[in-house]
Amino acid sequence: MKFLKNAIALPLLFLLLGNCKKGESKPANPSNLSITTHVSTDGSGTVTFTATADNTVSYTFDFGNGVTQTSPSGSTTYKYTAEGYNSYTVTITATGIDGQTTKKSFPVSVYIPPAVPTLLWSDEFDTDGPPDPVKWGYDIGTGGNGWGNNELEYYTNRPENSVVQNGVLKIKAVKESYSGSGYTSARILSKDKFAFTYGKVEFRAKLPAGVGTWPALWMLGNNISTVNWPACGEIDIMESRGSELNKIFGTLHYPGRSGGNADGNTTVISNATTQFHIYTLEWTPAVIKISVDNVVYHTVVNSSSIPFNHDFFLIMNVAIGGDFAGAVDPAFTNDSMEVDYVRVYK
Repeated sequence: MKFLKNAIALPLLFLLLGNCKKGESKPANPSNLSITTHVSTDGSGTVTFTATADNTVSYTFDFGNGVTQTSPSGSTTYKYTAEGYNSYTVTITATGIDGQTTKKSFPVSVYIPPAVPTLLWSDEFDTDGPPDPVKWGYDIGTGGNGWGNNELEYYTNRPENSVVQNGVLKIKAVKESYSGSGYTSARILSKDKFAFTYGKVEFRAKLPAGVGTWPALWMLGNNISTVNWPACGEIDIMESRGSELNKIFGTLHYPGRSGGNADGNTTVISNATTQFHIYTLEWTPAVIKISVDNVVYHTVVNSSSIPFNHDFFLIMNVAIGGDFAGAVDPAFTNDSMEVDYVRVYK
């Protein structure tokens, strides 16, 4: 009988133990996730997030711009940096003790006013005479020196071709016989004197009207002497030609997109040859924008795959004829591009 009692008691004990194990309580899943936000009104981009939820041990914040952050308390402050009005989809994930999660997404709008640009470098052309030698040098010669496009001019450093008068720089193309060429002009540049990476460039200029003229305000990569063109990169902020008055070209040249396959666009304005207009480049690690009178007409996404993330220098010139400008009017005698100022902001 004792053996029988034991035989009955053991299964009952195992049954009771099993029932106890099955009856143990499990951690509850996170629930009742609630979120409050406070967006700073001082234009700093600062947003304070507070999340609460039942049965939660930590919170993960995805700020909607690729940045995430974890907070055990559910409170965190984040500072957005993109200028202008921007809306972000923020996702907060509440995590329980056993790894179970619940999440909620919601929009957050932030305004950061554009930073006031700081003037980095400029030439206002206020002193009559030759261009400031501290800021500008010259390319001398013809396209045979390595920069030609079958152009017809000989570039000089003579006052007949470049001079500051009455508050403007005049780059003057002249029909004359000079060193084997039928025309002269000037090409001045800041190479070895000033170069920069990223910023805003403004040229205020009035363009020549003669058929066959090719005025340009542009930039080349400072490493051109080591990597050559187009690997150095070229940014044409403004090009025009006398055969298509008022049509403005903005163009980028780089490997795979150079010459006739360049990355560019055009816009048409009024009075390009009789009034001054502002030709602008906005250049950041993310984007390159070219505009006339604050109207953007060409945008290129910048990246490490194209050569626009190193120092560039400035160039101003008026070419005659060549592949872009075409035939020159036989009656042409001279014409000028006038530049009121050049300003570079950071």
